[in-house]
Amino acid sequence: MDRIEHSGVVTQVDAGRVFVEIAAQEACGACRAREACGLSGTQRKVVEVNTPDAAGYRVGDRVAVGVSPRLGAAAVAVAYLLPLAVLVAVLAGCAALGAGEGATLVAVLVAVAGYYGVLRSFRRRIDRKVHFSISKTI
Repeated sequence: MDRIEHSGVVTQVDAGRVFVEIAAQEACGACRAREACGLSGTQRKVVEVNTPDAAGYRVGDRVAVGVSPRLGAAAVAVAYLLPLAVLVAVLAGCAALGAGEGATLVAVLVAVAGYYGVLRSFRRRIDRKVHFSISKTI
């Protein structure tokens, strides 16, 4: 498989950007990448695709949006696995220091929120590295 792909409908077109609404499909149940995919638990999701060909798309066009499996796996690691590692590390640290449950809860919440805050501060950099492909479907 050279890319993970979902069908969708164009909802908005801006200069250099196409917004595509993707609906979770029954086919997701059979997909090998469903555990790693952010779409498997949602009904609808809007994906922003940066493309120099944005002017060629119109609202209502049926399209296929794809990403390489390698990028998909990296996104899962950054979004789910690393924050889990932060959570476990803070829990272990609090346990080693003999912190109470309340203090541990606050420490975990602050650490995970801090992680996502740092991640958000790198959003532009991440956007430059993650490339969705888009193509019209019939």
